[in-house]
Amino acid sequence: MLVAAAVCPCPPLLVPDVAAGAAPELDAARAACTDALGVLAASRPDLLVVVGPAEQSGRGPHPEGTRGSFNGFGVDLDLRLGRPAAAAAGPDASDRGLPPSLAVAAWLLERTGWSDAPVEGLGVGEPLEAERCIQAGEHIAGRAVRVALLVMGDASACRTVKAPGYLDERAAGFDAEVARALGTADVAALKTLDTALAHELKAAGRAPWQVLAGAAEGAGLGGALLYDDAPYGVGYLVAAWS
Repeated sequence: MLVAAAVCPCPPLLVPDVAAGAAPELDAARAACTDALGVLAASRPDLLVVVGPAEQSGRGPHPEGTRGSFNGFGVDLDLRLGRPAAAAAGPDASDRGLPPSLAVAAWLLERTGWSDAPVEGLGVGEPLEAERCIQAGEHIAGRAVRVALLVMGDASACRTVKAPGYLDERAAGFDAEVARALGTADVAALKTLDTALAHELKAAGRAPWQVLAGAAEGAGLGGALLYDDAPYGVGYLVAAWS
């Protein structure tokens, strides 16, 4: 059963080594992510599952200990998914590296010293239908007595003319509704997000949020919105459910 969830954005710029001189611009987002992960730790889960968007090669499960890297972003920084002791105990858990969203999650977990429960990753594709996302979440929630989720994903990438997707007047309204749903743990609203609009607005978090909705059905969790901004024309949201 799902006992807690943290929702965080997944830009590699969240990692200061990648952001370099621009790192201070996301200090507030990093602090909010730390607070959200504190909620996960306080829930004392038996299993933590990290869910994030992924391209074809990164989709599917990623066991604890899977390597991640930011070499592709010009930074010599490697890490592993999960608890430090478990990650160092053996060889690579997977021949595939972590997709960027899960590498950011691994960095967040390492930064906060996560050691509370085993960690597994799941990369989901942007085209994954809402029904299948919800079913995946239901399956995750049934995997242990106390399950926690770390859900990685950005909102629209169309908030300003300098955004990756340029300015789309629909983006602010879409992001506001997602922020409201995440801040109030509105499972029904997340389940019924407009998948076509999310795709047009380049909202990478849509599928992971719907996995969360499936996992949270019937759990009776409450939500709190910890961060809501679009510093680069991309909506970044942080929320905690418990």
